[in-house]
Amino acid sequence: MFGNDKLKKFVTNLCFVLELIAAIFVFTGIIITLIGLVPTIEQYWFARTEAVAFSDFLENVLAVVIGIEFLKMLCRPNSDNILETIIFVVARHMIINTATTPLDDLISTIAIILLCIMRRYLKIAKEKDKRHKFDDKNAVESIKEIVKE
Repeated sequence: MFGNDKLKKFVTNLCFVLELIAAIFVFTGIIITLIGLVPTIEQYWFARTEAVAFSDFLENVLAVVIGIEFLKMLCRPNSDNILETIIFVVARHMIINTATTPLDDLISTIAIILLCIMRRYLKIAKEKDKRHKFDDKNAVESIKEIVKE
């Protein structure tokens, strides 16, 4: 029978495989959608003077971009990729959805600003943590040199 640690490791590995399969499906969907955009470009070219044509084209392109960001998030789930995906989703909602109120637009704008601030804060925290680890490494090396002398 499985021990507690072996069961956790098995479930973790199973989850990794399932995430990989999901990523392959998302990748396949992105490729199919990109191929499907080719006729859309031609349609947009002929209707380029109409604002609705650009809106439809942009909706399709942003769907692909969000799919790519989601794929990145599946492959490398870190805070930066997650926040980037959410920013694109909110931005797509703001740009594509024409039935929004000014309050909806304000809330979406504030959400994007907060997400960007959070992303910047996390980036600064990571850099600070790297410097701290680097300083600890230098301190250990300095102590080793002092001990050698």
